[in-house]
Amino acid sequence: MILKNGMIFQPDGTFIVGDMEFDETIRTIGQIDKPADINATNKYVIPGLIDIHTHGAMQEDASDGSIEGLEIMSAYYARNGVTSWCPTTMTLKEETLTPAMHAIRDFQSKGARCAGIHLEGPFLCYDKRGAQAAENLHAPDIEMFQRLNEESGGQICLVTVACEESGAMDFIREVSKTCTVSLGHTIADYDTAMEAYNTGASHATHLFNGMNPLHHRKPAVIGAAYDAGATVELICDGLHIHPSVIRMMFQLYGDKLTLISDSLRCAGMPDGQYTLGGQPIVMKNGKATLMDEVTLAGSSISVLKAVQNVVSFGIPLEKAVTAATLTPARAIRKDDTIGSLEPGKLADFLILDKDLNLEAVYIGGKKFEG
Repeated sequence: MILKNGMIFQPDGTFIVGDMEFDETIRTIGQIDKPADINATNKYVIPGLIDIHTHGAMQEDASDGSIEGLEIMSAYYARNGVTSWCPTTMTLKEETLTPAMHAIRDFQSKGARCAGIHLEGPFLCYDKRGAQAAENLHAPDIEMFQRLNEESGGQICLVTVACEESGAMDFIREVSKTCTVSLGHTIADYDTAMEAYNTGASHATHLFNGMNPLHHRKPAVIGAAYDAGATVELICDGLHIHPSVIRMMFQLYGDKLTLISDSLRCAGMPDGQYTLGGQPIVMKNGKATLMDEVTLAGSSISVLKAVQNVVSFGIPLEKAVTAATLTPARAIRKDDTIGSLEPGKLADFLILDKDLNLEAVYIGGKKFEG
């Protein structure tokens, strides 16, 4: 297949006008003297978006243990420009997480491919548990992680942990050999967070949410992540983080910043009551909270909407695209195959119009029609 005359996004964060030849993988990018199969004149051609932190959509959740539900979710993500995603499980008992691992291991994608599992919990702290169920919290447990990873077929690529909890440093030291370890849902101070990063952690889960705030004398995880060169997540739905802070974080973290949806089963659905990790939640005007209507419980947006949002907040498109493609791929150690448009990588890409409306999605070189 030959795509011609597109504004093609480059790994260095720039656009060039050119052509792309591809089958399942990208063959060549440049000027290609062959007839066009796809005319992309005046269109943006960007890598497929990667969502490394998403719980659910379309009334389905990654923790449900439902193969059919995961297939529905993968189609939803593809319709919204996500070509790779990490099913993200909640703080639940091991006996509930195990069948979820089996389902994620066994389901067949109907759209976006599974890039690996994000285990958000149960190794979190009580004070910053947010919408996670307190009765399911568990001290960091290497053997439990290893059992779950084995049950998933070795698919866990990201795990969130509160690094101040008993046994956390040993957990980080060992588990970081297998997957990316992220600090989140934590009351860790700066020194403890720096110890965790020096021990093997390399990421931070939904910056500002589920952690102590950035204080000029107590920088906590936010300051430690910057000093350690960690990648960080940001929920850019306009509710979790003020646009001014989003602009500051892009300046601070640069290409270490990752856009996530942190979407719930209410994503793609009308306002109403839903559940999250066995707890009731409510969505009103697209805002998802616990039943107190105060405690935020994730979002209802897609990563494409996050890209559109941050551009509307004043972030250059090039930086927004990097934050939704190459940075998350690097964060989960998958940038050898996804995250950028380069010869040899999977032909996962989107075609957008000048207003960033989605016109086409290609996954492994095939146009998604779902």
